[in-house]
Amino acid sequence: MSVDYTKKSTYFYDLPQERIAQTPVTPRSASRLLCLDRQSGAIAHHHFYELGDFLKPGDLLVMNDSRVLPARLYGVKAENNTPIEFLLLKPVAEKQWEIICKPAKKAKPGTVFSFGDKLTATVLDVTEDGGRLVQFECEGSLYAVLDEIGQMPLPPYITEKLADKDRYQTVYARELGSSAAPTAGLHFTPELLASLREQGIREAFVTLHVGLGTFRPVKEDDIRRHHMHIEHYTVPAETAAMIAETKKNGGRVIAVGTTSCRTLEGAFAAHGELCACEGDTGIFIYPPYDFKVIDGLITNFHLPESTLIMLVSAFAGYDHVMHAYKTAVEEEYRFFSFGDAMLIL
Repeated sequence: MSVDYTKKSTYFYDLPQERIAQTPVTPRSASRLLCLDRQSGAIAHHHFYELGDFLKPGDLLVMNDSRVLPARLYGVKAENNTPIEFLLLKPVAEKQWEIICKPAKKAKPGTVFSFGDKLTATVLDVTEDGGRLVQFECEGSLYAVLDEIGQMPLPPYITEKLADKDRYQTVYARELGSSAAPTAGLHFTPELLASLREQGIREAFVTLHVGLGTFRPVKEDDIRRHHMHIEHYTVPAETAAMIAETKKNGGRVIAVGTTSCRTLEGAFAAHGELCACEGDTGIFIYPPYDFKVIDGLITNFHLPESTLIMLVSAFAGYDHVMHAYKTAVEEEYRFFSFGDAMLIL
């Protein structure tokens, strides 16, 4: 029976609620690693700290160095102390941001909210999709204030409070601007990265600021009608050169996470080659798709019917991926942002 890759329900799988990881493991690299051979579909069960056993000298890991903004704020309406929650989406001008808030009906244009004694916000306008445009007021840098009072914008399926904010950042995060973590990178420790370098495995960086659209469900039954979210990316000249050199020498380019994958494939699609560039991408990858840049992928386990499981299915083959997910459920792997990882080669 032929599979209709354009149908949303094609990418559904059963996931028991208890398989959704609520907290990260310690140390980071102790998470499990399901290794999937994209040619044969063979599966092997390992741990992330064994990653080096599957890589070769000359391979290149490409990582997204975007840093998550503590973008969730809890405050009150200045005139009557009604509670409000803000989630910052993107900067528009100096201390001016597009946000979503709840309860939204309390945030009419002109309303002022306060977040402790260091930050206030005035609602300027309602955006097309029901968000708000707000002007923040604070002493000094807004980012410094957010770092002090903001909460991490954890995905809606994580209900436990995060004890340590840094556990929702990769150890190599540096470019502030994401609304969600590039979670495949959460498994790396400085020690693991050092041992991979000693093994002759190199690393390069791209930046893609992950938007909340990454959690937006696909609502259309025909996925070709899905409106993909747009995210800003940068491919540095050094990374483009390292990828070209890796390819030339017969090494493999392994994307750490779907965000790194989308950056590389989106940049190639925009320019017809991989070069130093910056821009916005809304690339939507689903089967069948001819990958131009990556040879391997490290990724977490994704939500049923999400654009991310569609991307992974395009890379590793739909049947292989659905079998791997079924196996992961049976073997009690941990799923989603704080869950276990897959290595696809």
